[in-house]
Amino acid sequence: MKVNFEDLIVFENDDYILINKPPHIASLDERTNDRAQSIIRLAKAYHPDAQLGHRLDKETSGILAIAKNPEAYRHLAMQFEHREVTKRYHAVTNGVHDFDGISVYLPISPIKDGTAVKIDREKGKIAETIFNTLQAYRTTTLVECMPVTGRMHQIRVHLMCLKAPIVNDPTYGGEPVFLSDVKRKFNLKQGTEELPLIQRVALHAHSLTFALLNGEEQTFVAPYPKDFGVLVKQLEKFS
Repeated sequence: MKVNFEDLIVFENDDYILINKPPHIASLDERTNDRAQSIIRLAKAYHPDAQLGHRLDKETSGILAIAKNPEAYRHLAMQFEHREVTKRYHAVTNGVHDFDGISVYLPISPIKDGTAVKIDREKGKIAETIFNTLQAYRTTTLVECMPVTGRMHQIRVHLMCLKAPIVNDPTYGGEPVFLSDVKRKFNLKQGTEELPLIQRVALHAHSLTFALLNGEEQTFVAPYPKDFGVLVKQLEKFS
């Protein structure tokens, strides 16, 4: 799947490019596949001085900030360091949950060659996420996730701790969701295999709020990509 970088842009000025990252593309170059597309490679082809302000997991879609010059990069990096950036993610979780400003404050450390994390109260790094229910369906919930810190897989492992793992996230106990789970009178054609409604971790970086170089605070929103949008539409339709 060839991606046209310009099609991803949701905002651009002299200092920043904000994109809606598609799922299945790594933010940085992958060690295992040097020919695969990455956001940093696409960004540098578009603007040679581009630097990513932060990153998203390969499977995660959504808003990603890219700095076009060193001053813009430093300005954003300082806001991340001082926790002045507001990140809002949307996740579809297994189970029906009523979260109202629930804060999970549990430290995290890496396991398994750095490809996953665990809660580690002794050696882990401080991590905090705030969760709100946006919409509860019959067997799943659309949850707003606001990470205060920026640890790897933080949202995913914290939701697992709330017994609300993200749909289709086997690393942290998330089960796939099928149309037959949500549609009461669902008939699958004989001889065909039913596929999950979403074939990746159901997590989308919905918005990012930070101050531009002129001091003006701005919120940038990334609409749902097709797969996440279809999942939410089907859940709403049959809930």
